[in-house]
Amino acid sequence: MSNSLSVSDSGLPSAHLQLASSAPAQDIVSAPPSASEQFLRLYLFPNATVLLPIQQLSEVLTLPTERVTPIPHMPDWVMGVYNWRGEILWTVDLGHLCGFMPWYQQATNVSAFPTVILQVRNHKAGSARNQMLGLVVNRVEDIEWCDPEMIQPLPRTAVSPQLAPFLRGYWWKSGGDMLAVLDGEAIIRAMPQS
Repeated sequence: MSNSLSVSDSGLPSAHLQLASSAPAQDIVSAPPSASEQFLRLYLFPNATVLLPIQQLSEVLTLPTERVTPIPHMPDWVMGVYNWRGEILWTVDLGHLCGFMPWYQQATNVSAFPTVILQVRNHKAGSARNQMLGLVVNRVEDIEWCDPEMIQPLPRTAVSPQLAPFLRGYWWKSGGDMLAVLDGEAIIRAMPQS
């Protein structure tokens, strides 16, 4: 993986999604603690904020709705496939997968979906290939610095049964905000197998 997250027409200035290791010192507002990792803040529903580790993401893009081809006999949260750089990219409504209102019920006349490309190393024996999945979200926000040691687990009974399998834990920000941290590998594992 590279030292930056590629942004294609996401509505965010590209400097906001540049990894700190490649950013000039003046672009970094405050130096994060040495044990911190970068997480991308996403909105699944206007009030549902989640984080995904930057190291599991490769790109942020705006996906035209007419370019997503639905596939029959798939779960409702699988939106279809998209031709991404000459490869088939499965796209998933991440909010719907996690138990929130589906995209198709939230908005009308949507011409494009904000999408992050999840990239996770395949751990099957003998395979060095990355698995890719397009995650459609309501909005891509900003990068958060978080010490992984500060991510706290919650009892599975404290969250919805749809969200629980994808939840790595929660992080309490210094301002009192609680952000759910998702596990990209668990999201990939949820995809139907052929």
